[in-house]
Amino acid sequence: MGVPAFYKWLAEKYPLILVDVIEEVPEMVDGVTIPVNTSKPNPNRIEFDNLYLDMNGIIHPCFHPEDRSSPRTFDDVFQRIFEYIDRLFIMVRPRKLLFMAIDGVAPRAKMNQQRSRRFRAAKDAAEVAAEEARLREEFEREGKRLPPKDETQLSDSNVITPGTSFMAVLSIALQYYIHLRLNYDPGWKNIKVILSDANVPGEGEHKIMSYIRLQRNLPGFDPNTHHCLYGLDADLIMLALATHEVHFSILREIIFTPGEDKCFLCGQMGHIAAKCDGTAKRKSGEFDEKGDQKNVARKPYQFLNIWTLREYLEHEMRISNSPFEIDLERIVDDFIFMCFFVGNDFLPHMPTLEIREGAIDLLMTIYKKEFRRMGGYLTDGSKPKLSRVEHFIQAVGSYEEQIFRKRAILHQRQAERIKRGKAQAGGGDDAEPQVQPDSIVPVTRFNGSRLASGSSPAPFQQTMESNGDESSGRPHKVRRLNSGVTIDAAIVEAEDSIESDMLENKEELEAKLKELIHDKTDVFNSKDSKEDKIKLGEPGWKERYYQEKFLAETPEEMETTRKDVVLKFTEGLCWVMHYYYEGVCSWRWFYPYHYAPFASDLKDLGQLNIQFELGSPFKPFNQLLGVFPAASSHALPEQYRKLMTDPNSPIIDFYPTDFEVDMDGKRFSWQGIAKLPFIDEERLLTEVVKIEHTLTEEEARRNSTMCDMLFVAASHRLSEQIFSLDNRCKRLTERQQVEVEEVKPDLSDGMNGYIFSCAGDTHPPIFRSPIKDMEDILANEVICCIYRTPKAHKHIPRPPAGVIFPPKIIQLSDLKPKPLLWHEDSGRRPFQNGRFAAARHLVEGSMLKSPVERYNPPGSMSGRKLGEASHRLIANSLKLKVDHTGFSNNVQAPPPSIATAPHIPPFNSHVSNGSLNQGQAVVAPSEQDYSRPGSQKQPRRAPPKHDSRAGYPLSQNLPFDFPNAQNYYPYPICVPGSYLHYPPNHQNGGVRLITGPMAQISTVPGPYPSHLSGKRQRYNTRYQANLSGSYPKCGGIMAPQANRNGSAVIPLLHHPYPHPHLLHEQRGTQPHGANQHQRGNQQQGGNPFSVLDRKGVTQQQQLDLSGTTGRPLI
Repeated sequence: MGVPAFYKWLAEKYPLILVDVIEEVPEMVDGVTIPVNTSKPNPNRIEFDNLYLDMNGIIHPCFHPEDRSSPRTFDDVFQRIFEYIDRLFIMVRPRKLLFMAIDGVAPRAKMNQQRSRRFRAAKDAAEVAAEEARLREEFEREGKRLPPKDETQLSDSNVITPGTSFMAVLSIALQYYIHLRLNYDPGWKNIKVILSDANVPGEGEHKIMSYIRLQRNLPGFDPNTHHCLYGLDADLIMLALATHEVHFSILREIIFTPGEDKCFLCGQMGHIAAKCDGTAKRKSGEFDEKGDQKNVARKPYQFLNIWTLREYLEHEMRISNSPFEIDLERIVDDFIFMCFFVGNDFLPHMPTLEIREGAIDLLMTIYKKEFRRMGGYLTDGSKPKLSRVEHFIQAVGSYEEQIFRKRAILHQRQAERIKRGKAQAGGGDDAEPQVQPDSIVPVTRFNGSRLASGSSPAPFQQTMESNGDESSGRPHKVRRLNSGVTIDAAIVEAEDSIESDMLENKEELEAKLKELIHDKTDVFNSKDSKEDKIKLGEPGWKERYYQEKFLAETPEEMETTRKDVVLKFTEGLCWVMHYYYEGVCSWRWFYPYHYAPFASDLKDLGQLNIQFELGSPFKPFNQLLGVFPAASSHALPEQYRKLMTDPNSPIIDFYPTDFEVDMDGKRFSWQGIAKLPFIDEERLLTEVVKIEHTLTEEEARRNSTMCDMLFVAASHRLSEQIFSLDNRCKRLTERQQVEVEEVKPDLSDGMNGYIFSCAGDTHPPIFRSPIKDMEDILANEVICCIYRTPKAHKHIPRPPAGVIFPPKIIQLSDLKPKPLLWHEDSGRRPFQNGRFAAARHLVEGSMLKSPVERYNPPGSMSGRKLGEASHRLIANSLKLKVDHTGFSNNVQAPPPSIATAPHIPPFNSHVSNGSLNQGQAVVAPSEQDYSRPGSQKQPRRAPPKHDSRAGYPLSQNLPFDFPNAQNYYPYPICVPGSYLHYPPNHQNGGVRLITGPMAQISTVPGPYPSHLSGKRQRYNTRYQANLSGSYPKCGGIMAPQANRNGSAVIPLLHHPYPHPHLLHEQRGTQPHGANQHQRGNQQQGGNPFSVLDRKGVTQQQQLDLSGTTGRPLI
């Protein structure tokens, strides 16, 4: 599940960690699909060694997808999973290993959260079913016909839990898929595949991390292994950091805000109005139950690069006046530990801290402030230093009163605002809409112009005959209405009309049901909302908290309860830290309360004696009994089912059908705390022992603990060792066949561990397909064996010897200003908060007129995020089209090259040669002029030798005194001897400040027509350029100075929204001012943007709207 809101916070604070994935898609030639050849180089310009798949992040989206109809059978789910993995494999193209990990039995600490989620899901499903039944009766009374309710194999998503028949069949299906790809896909031929299914204990992502940790520092291990992990949980980021593997990327889908990719013209998802073809949604199946399978939009993906995040943390977590040299690896460990306080899957949420209220910023601020006083780092590897943790968390607790008071005020204001809105709405649903549907006129599309006079057909009335695509065209019914109508045709038409009406009624039912459920989940919409009894922030809030949540009445009971809660919570912090760094330290430990203590309650931690007993994991069926509600008992064998449903069962109290959901201080029902009874392990196991003997052979296999499976093609070097082991085992008795052999790293691309023979056929000549409509594998050339990881050894939390660190890319200009702490932010302008009450810097004797740091009020947008939203609004409103980028249709084009950077007007002011203070604006000389470079991709050149990315402080490269250069410098600066850097392969940024020699950029003709063709003016004796008639002369739109080889030197101009990272774009160097007298190549002039574009759209949006970006922002 991960940490709510953590990924969003991280992406907004450190935007350069994200890089858009360049994805190839299969080509269609004469109706035949040509698959992508994954043996070719990766178009993302990085070759990954290992790809790890957190399979539950794939299974769940395939089980209940958001962008298409739900599958109806297990086979449908399996085929979608295969397609999903194929797409991920094409993006990453691992060269050594593919590791598929499905969640197995979890530790008890996680089972409490799983139990809560599954009980909540069952309760919500029952409420939805009741509402749907009521609406169906209402529709029938009104004479609205509906298709029958769908019943499928997949009605209960709780079956995605170890021990169910679905998970057993899934394992077989994945084995078939692995054999299929290893036999026939050239990109799979040389890789190893490990499948860790649901019968292998442990959560999927932690099984992956255990494999990575245990491979490190062993013979044959490559310290520069490039890892890529796919998964949706935000805690994968912290797990990747905890490995201290530098070359680590996390692959995940770009998460859209709901409705962000919805067309306002036709109402369909997956495209905006700019790409609407005007056709109605095409029904698939009798009642659209199959959905639109062909034209589903492919969600884009991003890489989150851990090495860039580490670099951000190196800047962000600098400790001033430290008594010793700061170790980045220890800082990373402390950052991970601090994030445990804002949420994890094993401990309840601490009421003091909310990520949406800037909790992580608060923790980081206090950490840096208190670092010296608390004596240094909070952790040492997997072990927290509790006395220092106490000092740190007490400093956090000192802000509780302010946080709770502000939270209460905002909560009250929000509730009052919603009530006022409802009161002003008047008649509610019966009120007349302000805009009638008939008055909404679609924007006319006329030769690409934005606004054209005259009428045009409505989107649903436009024909698609011009493109000749029947599959994407409108229904045949429309064509029949325009042709001669016979009696038979009329009958067919009437039947179609009934089906159409039923489909519309179904959509209306679903919309009403969704609205009703949403209103019910919002406490502010509830008429009988319960009073908040705790009233955090008001006097006596802590006493009321322990009275209501822990049922402690007297001060003595409160103190006893507080101490026990603090002990268990601190145990939990230590347990989680060990879990992230060493693996499970106790399978049986769990936090025995529904609520967490306050930060100010964590006292006397240094006196606590914390120890764990390892124990052993539950069996799969025992876990099902521990986490399933009675409504999901169908997934268990009959005798187990009775324990959950029989009123006389000795443990029937574990399975309440109704339970309290505590909504104190919460708005939405999903935020509430389900107050379920905790499972008594001893009572549960006592009853299970009595019925285990009733299991069938198949059920006993589902209830067993197994090992990982290793697959390789017969042509792989490791197959020789596996065949040899298998041949020896065939001559041994069944007991002797458990012979274990150590993997030879020289045959396995550096992988260590142990292998032993499978119980069945290691190399079956024919592999039968378990899936309908998929063929058997004939002449199988894949061999399988059992695999075990190396023996446990201590994890060394730092990069291994011999690692080559990627070049540094983060500049001071990339760092955001220090944020206002949420509880201190009054919502006024920054200078009114007291932080900028007086200007602190002088520039040549005069005070600065503007604040030193840019400030955004809470809830506002700026920069890249504002640019994307603005572009989306314009593209969706005016139906702009994006020009072709020159890449083939089967490839998502890479981001713009150096030559397609947006024009940035120069600054006209100057500075003297005197000393400069921090905050002084340094600008380019007026004689320098600039123009938009061309659009063609440039050849790669060697990077300059003196690059600030290599770790040189900015101040070392400046030709003048620049004090406090290590701090954030908010102003655009131009420095002689500096150059522009346009990192490739990213579409979310602009120019970056990089000090050093000048870059050479080819002055090829640009993509825009000239407004002043043939007219040339000279602004000084050195440069000549075509001028844009739309720009004023003082704007300095000049061609870059050019040298003999046709490349131009562009002086540095800082752009606030940089590209993140493609470091491998190489640049040539040239001394500043070289070849000054060479005339520049003639450029195509002209203003590529309208007045509206230039005044109302940011520079990044101009780049996007110009049509030169690889993928438009949507």
